[in-house]
Amino acid sequence: MFRHVADFKTIWQLETKHTLGLLDAIPDASAGQAISAEHRDLRRIAWHLVESCVEMPGKMGMKIAGFSGEPYKTQPPATMKEIRDTYAAVSTSVADEVMKLNDMALAMTYPFYGMTWTGAFALFVLVTHQSHHRGQMTVLMRQAGLKVPGTYGPAKEEWVAWGMAMPAV
Repeated sequence: MFRHVADFKTIWQLETKHTLGLLDAIPDASAGQAISAEHRDLRRIAWHLVESCVEMPGKMGMKIAGFSGEPYKTQPPATMKEIRDTYAAVSTSVADEVMKLNDMALAMTYPFYGMTWTGAFALFVLVTHQSHHRGQMTVLMRQAGLKVPGTYGPAKEEWVAWGMAMPAV
């Protein structure tokens, strides 16, 4: 949980870097990869990350720049580059807007999805929500035959570059 807004910014910048790396690794030709027709594909999950960067802080009164439309009602752009660039803009705006808060705002409560959350918990959920969907995306990327960039350690293809032997499967 965050006690200081500066702590959020530090974590958010790292998480944003990981998300941008993942988005950069998805070519348009693979963006339609989904488990089935009833589930989100890579493009839609990536766009969901953009939308949640606007919608969740908005519940705390923040105005996030870089997104035109209404979250969860705006269709994803045609290309992964457009999604990536929009994500870069909104994630930067999230960091800027949170830094306008004072630490006391983290203890304030806000209505979220029929519940009451503290600002600290809402920002924690924003970070973990993003990590959750990045995990989903890495599985879909593997199914599409794409190389997955490492985040908190090396991905399968990166062990040698890290000077380590790839672990046995």
